[in-house]
Amino acid sequence: MEIVVQTEKLTKMYGKQRGISDVDLTIYKGEIFGFIGPNGAGKSTTIRTLLSLIYPTSGDAKIFGLDTIKGHEQILMQVGYLPSEVFYYDHMKVRDLLKYAASFYKKDCTKRINELANRLDLDLNRKIADLSLGNKKKVGIIQGLLHEPELIILDEPTSGLDPLMQNTFFEIIREEQQRGATIFFSSHILGEVQKLCDRVAIIKEGRIIKIETMADLAQTTYKHVELELFEEEEIELTNLGVTNLEIDGTKVSFLFNGDINALIQVLVTHKLKNLQVSEPDLEAIFFHYYE
Repeated sequence: MEIVVQTEKLTKMYGKQRGISDVDLTIYKGEIFGFIGPNGAGKSTTIRTLLSLIYPTSGDAKIFGLDTIKGHEQILMQVGYLPSEVFYYDHMKVRDLLKYAASFYKKDCTKRINELANRLDLDLNRKIADLSLGNKKKVGIIQGLLHEPELIILDEPTSGLDPLMQNTFFEIIREEQQRGATIFFSSHILGEVQKLCDRVAIIKEGRIIKIETMADLAQTTYKHVELELFEEEEIELTNLGVTNLEIDGTKVSFLFNGDINALIQVLVTHKLKNLQVSEPDLEAIFFHYYE
């Protein structure tokens, strides 16, 4: 498979402060790759380092097989980027700003701009200063996609968009994938990543702690267990693979990842009123990594 993005021990320090540490990523052509973690985990630092907006302290990064620093200009001609926050010249009309952005790619992007503006319900004749946060984000989306890039990097792309417009955006991204583009999609909202992505990397405190396919992440051995006792009594669940334990009187719930037979041996020593074992949602699995 063709590799589009590859990093090896990519590290960025801000003085003594942690940015990212030893980030190893491999993203293949045509996949939608999710990058999830809470705010401050290192998602934006990784992206800015990939784009040479900031330089790494150590490690290597390549896009399209080119060193991200030495091949910076060549890489950017084939990359579309939507930052988490967009800032533009307030006095410009949307149409003029997008026309200016398109001029860097030496191709006529007029048809593509009009098509995306229609789908995103964006008035190209309005001034940037008159736009809401959501409409400014739409401008950023169009700017990132107008030249039909081979790699699309999205940093928290849906912030400011209403739910209906988010669905339209997701449709556009799936179409870009069908066209053959590769998408690197950063978000702190797991549900967004779940809708779109083929694989996902979880980042915590600047380090990658897990890379999984979405299918594998959803099919981990974690189970969500809820039980109700006839009367309040203590259940010894330590060393069984129990996390996220919550006790409310006679009701007990937890995430379980261990030997189910050992759990059953403990439970049969108690008088249960009800027991339910189910697949946890991905949010529960995700937050397990942040304990």
